This record gives sequence, structure tokens and C-alpha cells, in this order.
Amino acid sequence: MKKNLIALFLLFTFVFQSTAWAQTSTKAKSAARNASDAITAAQLKDYLYFVASDEMEGRNTPSRGLDITAKFMATLLSRWGFKPAGDNGTFFQKIALIRNQVEPEKAQVEINGQKLTYGTDFLADANSGAVNAPLVFAGNGWFVKSKNFDPLKDMDVRGKTVVVYSDSLPRGITPQELRASGKQGEAWSDPGTYARQKGAAGLIVVATPNLQARWENLRRQREGGSLNVEKLNESIGGAPIPTVYLTEKAAAAMFEGETMNLAKISETYASTAPFNAFNFSPGKKLNVSVAAKKETVMTQNVVALWEGGDAQLKNEMVAVGAHYDHDGVRPNALGADKIWNGADDDGSGTVAVLAMGEALAKASKRPKRSILLVWHAGEEKGLWGSEYFNKFPTVDIKNVVAQLNIDMIGRSKNPNNIIPCDRPGKPCNQDLSAENEVYVIGSAMMSTKLGEVTKSINDSFLRLNYNYKYDDPKDTNKFFFRSDHYHYAVNGIPIVFWFDGVHEDYHQASDHADKIDYQKMEKVSRTIFLTMWEIADLQTRPEIDKKLPAELTRR
Repeated sequence: MKKNLIALFLLFTFVFQSTAWAQTSTKAKSAARNASDAITAAQLKDYLYFVASDEMEGRNTPSRGLDITAKFMATLLSRWGFKPAGDNGTFFQKIALIRNQVEPEKAQVEINGQKLTYGTDFLADANSGAVNAPLVFAGNGWFVKSKNFDPLKDMDVRGKTVVVYSDSLPRGITPQELRASGKQGEAWSDPGTYARQKGAAGLIVVATPNLQARWENLRRQREGGSLNVEKLNESIGGAPIPTVYLTEKAAAAMFEGETMNLAKISETYASTAPFNAFNFSPGKKLNVSVAAKKETVMTQNVVALWEGGDAQLKNEMVAVGAHYDHDGVRPNALGADKIWNGADDDGSGTVAVLAMGEALAKASKRPKRSILLVWHAGEEKGLWGSEYFNKFPTVDIKNVVAQLNIDMIGRSKNPNNIIPCDRPGKPCNQDLSAENEVYVIGSAMMSTKLGEVTKSINDSFLRLNYNYKYDDPKDTNKFFFRSDHYHYAVNGIPIVFWFDGVHEDYHQASDHADKIDYQKMEKVSRTIFLTMWEIADLQTRPEIDKKLPAELTRR
């Protein structure tokens, strides 16, 4: 009888606890769904028309428009009661950028006593220095181990000036193939890195016809200045060396009397045949002097924390992010529109995260874990903001249980915008997701549980068509590498990436707020909001039970 009473007591206790847990869970889900109702198409439209307005000047990194957008979001976050999670009690994680600009009036090149004219005969990178050294020809200058490209394998170029006939990529190799071949500096090296690794004192790039056709763009880029994140600026192979670009006409004197003249070199390059490296005649002299000025400019990530309601779990965080920068103003662009507004890329993600923050502030209760909102700068420059945040986090990043990345969720394919894919180099709308559809990438790549939660929330809520077309390590578009979730994933944090697909206005001046499907944005944003809440309320953080596929571990 006593045993039966104990068993009955234990059964009653278990049923009571289970019922209480179910009721609590149901209430939490109800609170989350009610809170998601605060995310509306009208609200998203209001925010986006501000963020993607001409007054924000395309939100380049760095720029006045980006700073204004950051201050706009910080003001709202403060009013809604978010905790600043940036530097020194602010919403901003400051990032120092170094801008190097060549000084044209101080750049000099002299071949066999003949002075060349800057802009007409030569251009220079913003690497200060002077070189007067023997010359070595190194073909196209690229080292690619997988292709047995190693033109300086048997050449000693220490202290010498390397001359290459080169373009922005080795002939016959795509950027994707290059990245997939391995780590830069080990599996492959561009001409500048390769020359530095070999100990060269300087680099001369003789412009191919393709590079010559882009001469004015090259000039504007060099004179406008190169930007790098100061703390991320690791120069493979040592400090940059003086680098000069010569037109073929200006370079002709160097090759007079050599075993390979420019005509033969051009023919070899066009045929993609291998070059033979050689030492120039000892009497050939080329003097190079380059001066550059350096300045520090600042930009920022925007970081905010909504503290969780559970005394223990609130120490962990679900991160939700988007990049709030775009491509800025292009004064020399063809056509009347010079501002790249970036309404979809990624104004749509920017305001979706903002709307989710507002919904959290209006909710009747808090999720158990804390919610970390991060708007990344410099995504368009090379995922600067997310790399910086993961390497120099303003929170204990080991307590981030998942990162949900939103990059382009505002466009839809419909019968009125299908255009032929017959414009070379231009995107069309064939691969754009439909009105009730969105691409989902990475949800189960590292955590089975995260994949299950992502799918189950959608299946039980608005039932969007989750398209996993690009959720493939072998995706030739390499979308996994092309947005901010990447740096969280390689940092050991499971991710989910929502994306509407490329379209005719992708990275064009025509990416405007009036082309956005706000009803779709509402549905996708609400679904991500509930996914975030569900992860925040899990009893245990999503287990990482898979390694990130090897081909996705480096860009």
C-alpha cells in the first residue's frame, strides 16, 4: 500500500509539472505570437523609406549616411529600453579604418633615364617607398599550387623588382576556383603577395588590354584611397612593397633586346600558355618612388541587448543581425541616378531587425534568453563588421547560442517582373524567390536542433515556402560566404540565413524602396521573430552536433 501511495504521488507530481510546463510553454508561445503582430508591412515601409532614402547617400562604409542611420537606430533602441551593448555604455562598437592614398605629385618612375608621366604612363598603389633594383620577369605573377603555377620557383628575387604582365585574376581560373583551392598565401597568392613572399623589393604590373581599358577606374581607386580595418589588416608575406602599373607603351623600353618582347608576352598571355621567368639584362634601370598619405577614419557596428526573463538563461543570447551598409554614391555612374540606395540589400534586413526590436519592447513578457541585435557595417567591403565583432566582441560571444542573419528579404518574383536572362554580367529575376517563398541557408549545417526549430516554427505558423536550393556546401554561387553569418559560423556559432535571391536591381542604383514586397517582408520578419523566440526559450541551447563542412570554413 505504501509503495502504491508513493507511486501515485510521483505520478501526480510528474503530471502536475508536465501540465504546468505545457501551460507555461503555451503562454510563452501565445506571448510571442501576439508580439509578432507588432511587425507590420506599414511599419517596415516607414522605416525602409528612411533608411534607403537619397538623404542616406547609399550608406557607404564609412559615410555620413551610414552614421546617421546608426544614430537613428540607436535613438529608437534607447527609447524602447534596450541596453547599449557597444563600447563604453553606447550602442556603437567603433571600428578604426585606415585610408591610404597615393600622392600623385610625389610619384615618380624613370626607365633608362626617361621620366614617365603619372596618369598617362603609370599609376601607383598607395605603398610608400623607393626602389632601384635589378628586374626579374615573372609571367602573370600568380602562384596557384593546384595548377602548378609557380613562375618564380627557380628564381632568386630577393631585393629585386618583379615585373609581371597581369590582370585581376590568372587566366582560366574563376574566383570560386581560386578560393576553393585553399588559403591565400599558402595554396595561392596574387602577384603582390607572391612577390613579397619571395622577398622582392618592388612590383611592376604591365597592364593587359583589359586592365588598360579600366585605366581611369584604376586611377580613381588609387587616388581615392584604399581602406582597411586597422585591427584586421594582416599583410600576407610582409609589409606592402612599392607597386606601379605601366601601360604597354610605357613598358616597351624595358623589354627592348630581351628574350621576350611585349608582343610575344601578349600572345602568350592570350593563349594562356605558361610564361618563362627571366632576369632582365643587367644594364636595365628602373627607378620607382611612391609616396602615400595615411589617415584614420571611424565607422561602427550597432549593438543592443534585450535582457531575457529567466534568471539563469538570460546569460545566454540569441543573436539577430543584418548589415546596414550599402555601396554609397557613384558620381561617375552612367545615367542620372548616382545613389546606390540598397533598399533590398540590405535595407530590408536592417529594418526587419529594427521592427523585431520594437516588437520585443512591446511584448507582454520577455523570452528566457537575452536577444542580441547587431547591425554590421562594411559587409559590402568584405564582411568587415561581422569579422570585427567576432574577433573583438563587446559581449561574451561564447554565450551566443545561435545567429540569425537577414540579408535581402524584400523582393518577390511575379508575372510582371520576369525578364530574360540575356544581359551578360547582369542579374535577372529568374532565381528570385516568389511572394510566399524565401531561401534558407545553413539552418542544419551545424546543429540538427536548430534546423528542426527553424522548420517547425515555419510549418506551424505562416507556412512560407522554405527553399533550400542554396543550402549546399557546393553551391556555385557561394552565397554562404557572401553575408555576415559566415564569421559567426567559423567562430563555432550555428547560424540561419534568410535571403530572397538575386534580382535585376541587385547592386544597382535601381534598388529602391518602392520595389519592395512589404507583405512578404512582414511574413518573413514575423517568422524569423518567432524562430528567435523559440530558440531563446529552449531548455538547452541548440547542440552543435556537426562540423561545418570543410569547404565552407574559409572565404
